[in-house]
Amino acid sequence: MAKYSKEMILKIAEEENVKYIRLMFTDIHGVIKNVEIPSRILEEALNNEIMFDGSSIDGFVRIQEADMYLRPDLDSWLILSWEQTTYGKVARLICDIYLPNGNPFLGDPRYVLKRNLEKMRKLGFKSFNIGVEPEFFLFKLDENDEVTLEFNDNGGYFDLAPLDGAEDCRRDIVLELEKIGFNMEASHHEVAPGQHEINFMFENALEACDSLQTFKLVVKNIAKRHGLHATFMPKPIAEINGSGMHTNCSLTDKNGNNAFDDPSGEIGLSETTLYWIAGIMKNARAFTAITNPIVNSYKRLVPGYEAPCYISWSDANRSSMIRIPAKRGKATRTEIRSVDPSANPYLAMSAILASGLDGIENKLECQKRVYVNLYDLSRKDREAMGIDNLPENLKDAIKELESSEVMKEALGEHVLEKFVIAKGKEWDEFRKSVSEWEINKYLKVI
Repeated sequence: MAKYSKEMILKIAEEENVKYIRLMFTDIHGVIKNVEIPSRILEEALNNEIMFDGSSIDGFVRIQEADMYLRPDLDSWLILSWEQTTYGKVARLICDIYLPNGNPFLGDPRYVLKRNLEKMRKLGFKSFNIGVEPEFFLFKLDENDEVTLEFNDNGGYFDLAPLDGAEDCRRDIVLELEKIGFNMEASHHEVAPGQHEINFMFENALEACDSLQTFKLVVKNIAKRHGLHATFMPKPIAEINGSGMHTNCSLTDKNGNNAFDDPSGEIGLSETTLYWIAGIMKNARAFTAITNPIVNSYKRLVPGYEAPCYISWSDANRSSMIRIPAKRGKATRTEIRSVDPSANPYLAMSAILASGLDGIENKLECQKRVYVNLYDLSRKDREAMGIDNLPENLKDAIKELESSEVMKEALGEHVLEKFVIAKGKEWDEFRKSVSEWEINKYLKVI
């Protein structure tokens, strides 16, 4: 049942003195965009009458196809408590992108996820539920509000206050999120200095992705209040742990029961779960460009820093890409540990869902669980066990993505083409650049 109607939103906007509305959407890179309108034309927006120039958005359309409509999801109505102004409040609506002919825009990442969710429902499942564990770093700002690479604390895993205000900042983030209706599960300091994690309660995939985009806005805004810069860059500092976004997921059947749970199955998992895991493992190399989409993502996916590098699964091995947490019943789930927070959440969850459904549809055979520390094995030993590695750089990941029929169907031709072009340019920029490491390594000795 819908939470809001047009009439309710107009009434709330008037009663709460909302003067400004952000009509938000997400581009293929996961960057939040918005068209800003005054409250006097809110009714027009609610009637799907607001247009924008799609040719200005990377990965959308050519200039001759520019006109696009924003269709607000009424249930996404939210007053942004951290954006109070002197003249009134600011609210937001998350929008879907439509063409002038009334069809949804195929390059809209939110539509891509909706399309994959519809396929899931046709296969007999009711919902795809996810809970994400995004990590981020807090760095100090200098007197000119420029970002430094100075941590605001030297804490470690689960360390307690004071930590130079790190606990205060993280607590304020959680309180702000609770204020706007988020159900947060836990928050804590992570392994590296200046690194933090805040976990979400399980939600259906579409709401979870909307929440994650809002979460990033809140984290960055509250951090700045504390004189800090929050970054979701996977590996901002070498030789310490990077930031991941472990993604816990499960499917429910048509009756709303957890389709992954079976007390009589292998370690309490249903046959559906094993097919799902097999699909994730089969398609992991192909979807890594989506779940780990920037050059820097692959600086995190290296041995020795708790990030998975190898395609395997286990219920008791944190070097595996897929882990099965101990809880069963409604909490039975798969935790995919390779994802990082630079990913476009709508595309990442589409790729994961399509991969798992591929395993279920085709009844793929699941490999055995792995209990050895894969970081201690040689490549030859891992290959003998049938364990492949994730792509080692963005270029290799793009090649895997391009060759995958499962990903082509999941993302659609438009998104796949635009994404590959954009990431190809990113890789070219990177390979043509000269890094500080190269200067230090070679300049004086060659």
